[in-house]
Amino acid sequence: MHLVLLFSEIYTIAEMLESKVMEYISTKQTFTFESFEKSNIFAFEWYDVKVGHPKPHKVLIYMDEKNLFVFCESKDCFKNISTFLPKGFSNEKALYMFFVNLFQDDINHLENFETKITDIEDSAIANSKQDSLNKIISYRKKLLSLKRYYEQLDIILDNVCTNDNQILTPDGERYMGIISRRVHRYLNYVLNLRDYVTQMREAYQAQIDIEQNQIMRVFTVIAAIFLPLTLIVGWYGMNFQNMPEVTWRYGYLYVITLSLLVCLGLFVYFKKKKWF
Repeated sequence: MHLVLLFSEIYTIAEMLESKVMEYISTKQTFTFESFEKSNIFAFEWYDVKVGHPKPHKVLIYMDEKNLFVFCESKDCFKNISTFLPKGFSNEKALYMFFVNLFQDDINHLENFETKITDIEDSAIANSKQDSLNKIISYRKKLLSLKRYYEQLDIILDNVCTNDNQILTPDGERYMGIISRRVHRYLNYVLNLRDYVTQMREAYQAQIDIEQNQIMRVFTVIAAIFLPLTLIVGWYGMNFQNMPEVTWRYGYLYVITLSLLVCLGLFVYFKKKKWF
């Protein structure tokens, strides 16, 4: 029997479940995977990757030799999950088809996500605007959610493929092996994208540092040009009686000319050195 139910309806099929399973579920401490003598039970947080900001929904799957039950946390989750579980197949094939339908559009979504990351890379480096940084942070958060999602499924499917209680037939092990390898590829894809986003953020930060260094260089050049003028003002501001330039008729013009020449000389020097 194949059924998709809400968690609140789990007691309606209690007589079909192994007694230890009901005791285990009643504690509400469902871990990623648990193997019993005649059944397996595994739970995961399902993310609809097609949604821009997916909200996780808890899904619990019970499987024995005769039955396959999928329990959903919410009605929205139940509505979507119900379309994933086919009818008219064996438990193993139904579980295989369930995961196939669950991951149906994942690879397309990941490829489109990679395209978005690639598109923003050039604009982030060229413009260095705050919105680019916000997008990079948003991408990192989403990739972290996807990483957790595929990691938990990778662990579950590894345990299912181990088949310690011999519930799966050789065909069932082959089906689960196919799904396990697919999830592992998706996980590696997400990890590569996360590394890509991390490198992009570092490149973006490097661009900001370069711009800040250029600004500081301009301020440094301005300070270097006016520093000799400060020395000239301080020198001739001492007002000693025997300073010839103080009583000289062209002293004021001399100081102005000297200041301009100093500024012009430093400007030409810095320009040749390509400091600005």
